[in-house]
Amino acid sequence: MPKQLITITFPDGSNREYKKGITGLEIAESISSGLARAALSITVNGDIIDLNRSIAEEAVIAINTWDNEDGKYTFWHSSAHILAEAVQELYPEAKFGIGPPIESGFYYDIDFGDEHISQDDLEKIEKKFLELARNKNSFTRRDISKTEALDHYRKNGNEYKIDLIEGLEDGSITFYTQGTFTDLCKGPHVPNTGIVKAIKLTSLAGAYWRGDNNSKQLTRIYGISFPKQKMLEEHLEMMEEAKKRDHRKLGKELGIYMIDKMVGSGLPIWLPKGARLRRTLESFLRDEQFERGYKEVITPHIGNIELYKTSGHYPYYSDSQYDPIQVDDEEYMLKPMNCPHHHRVYSNEMRSYRDLPLRLAEFGTVYRYEQSGELSGLSRVRGFTQDDAHIYCTHDQLKQEIKHTINLTSFVFDTFGMPVDIRLSFRDDNNEKYGGEMEYWERAQTEIKEVADEMRLDYTIAPGEASFYGPKIDFIIRDALGRKWQLGTVQVDYVMPERFDLTYTGSDNEKHRPVIIHRAPFGSMERFTSILIEHFAGNFPLWLAPEQIRVLPISDDQNGYAQQCVNTLKENGIRTTLDNRSEQIGSKIRDAETDKVPYMLIIGAKEQDAGTVSVRRHRKGDIGTFGFSDFLSTVKNEINQKLLPED
Repeated sequence: MPKQLITITFPDGSNREYKKGITGLEIAESISSGLARAALSITVNGDIIDLNRSIAEEAVIAINTWDNEDGKYTFWHSSAHILAEAVQELYPEAKFGIGPPIESGFYYDIDFGDEHISQDDLEKIEKKFLELARNKNSFTRRDISKTEALDHYRKNGNEYKIDLIEGLEDGSITFYTQGTFTDLCKGPHVPNTGIVKAIKLTSLAGAYWRGDNNSKQLTRIYGISFPKQKMLEEHLEMMEEAKKRDHRKLGKELGIYMIDKMVGSGLPIWLPKGARLRRTLESFLRDEQFERGYKEVITPHIGNIELYKTSGHYPYYSDSQYDPIQVDDEEYMLKPMNCPHHHRVYSNEMRSYRDLPLRLAEFGTVYRYEQSGELSGLSRVRGFTQDDAHIYCTHDQLKQEIKHTINLTSFVFDTFGMPVDIRLSFRDDNNEKYGGEMEYWERAQTEIKEVADEMRLDYTIAPGEASFYGPKIDFIIRDALGRKWQLGTVQVDYVMPERFDLTYTGSDNEKHRPVIIHRAPFGSMERFTSILIEHFAGNFPLWLAPEQIRVLPISDDQNGYAQQCVNTLKENGIRTTLDNRSEQIGSKIRDAETDKVPYMLIIGAKEQDAGTVSVRRHRKGDIGTFGFSDFLSTVKNEINQKLLPED
């Protein structure tokens, strides 16, 4: 007799028995009516499915609401379908490509034929969207044969869906219908359209079908939606704030960097203030690494192509690499990765177990080909510097070294006041995607998870997000606006020691393979700086600010004393400038505020006579008059403690 009960395991590790064939909605109702009302979908053994689909076997599940990523994914996926239905109502001749959820919202690629759609048309589409959403139509799933699916879209004359279906296997095709709209889709969807209460179509863009420049360009409509109108209003306010913080705007205003067409797109030039900011960041991490036993190396900007063939980066990442350069009878490449160079440094000497762990670090510049349409300020560039390090250790040392790298990475983000989410990125079943023996992968994934559990980290597991040579721990930070950015990473690698034949002599006098940990807290200096600018809105902490103090004499009579103050501050390692222009003091203060200088020292006759300084703090105004030595002591303490600015 078949088993009638199945065990369902919840995210906290607890489990319950339910009848076989129970739905996600029924599970939610068994927990609470509130959860059932809030539920949007259910994740079963890593797959997100509709709430009304049955569960036939034992599973690990999570009920998804708006408050988790899978819930938002479901919500925005459904919103894309409502958008398509609205467009179909208004533009019956439109043909639909793809409409996926994205990190923040969704989009749909649409062929409007001879119709020209502009930003002015979006409000009309929004109104139709809300009108349809209020109908509370259910999303109905239907399995369909490949023949039926092709027939459906041939009748509709939609070559885009036909192209998609031809790449699918029969028996794996599903349609979803809500209201009058039917779409090729594997799901999942929310129970009904009425759950979507607020919508904003944010922008239009052109998008070639399947990313092929030789295909027709479709119109991509971006949008974002919410279960409450108030959430949309808060989001729009945040977007306005984000515009003010945009690093491309502030980077130019503050003199951090420039992009010059004559130099090349995607190749940032760090201006004097930006160079000081970057060097301060590098010194911060370099000093911390030195204290933690790292040894710095410097490797070339190009390398022989055989180096990258051995590592697998060529041709594995050939689409993002520049063409090889012919030099005499050899081929060289702009360096796409630092790690192969570090592996050769390891091989330069015979290594003993007594030499391990060996921690090699480098601020190494690498080059990747990015399409011009994807370039964006400092956040997406073609030449960037990674804070790379590679740790070569024994198997016995591995878990402890992973803990050290996690501690360092957490320390870095804590210093900048950035909360961190942790993701364990593991492999999936696509064996062609990954290198090395499965045995090593299983071992590495087990060890990473054991470390995360021992350190009591709050993490999620993401199958399919591993690098081609090993699983990793990804650090996803949240900035001041709550936006998420993937930055730091810790990767365990059993593959490269094999490819580069790396060995060490063990205590048994035999040869053994080391394990490699790849590690980069910042990720890249360029992208990290772009995030820092936006996180702090250019109002950097005192220790990080390119210009920390500006001294402002009221008249030329105070220039001598002002210069003495500047000299003393500089002697104490404080980045200070003197504004002795023949301008009114109010004008000097406004300029310093615009430049976001943390401290201004106002010096008039009274301050000169008393040996004091009148202090203004950026965004706070006058904070009082201090003896110069007292002020110097206070500022040095703020810098040394790396205090964050107060809101």
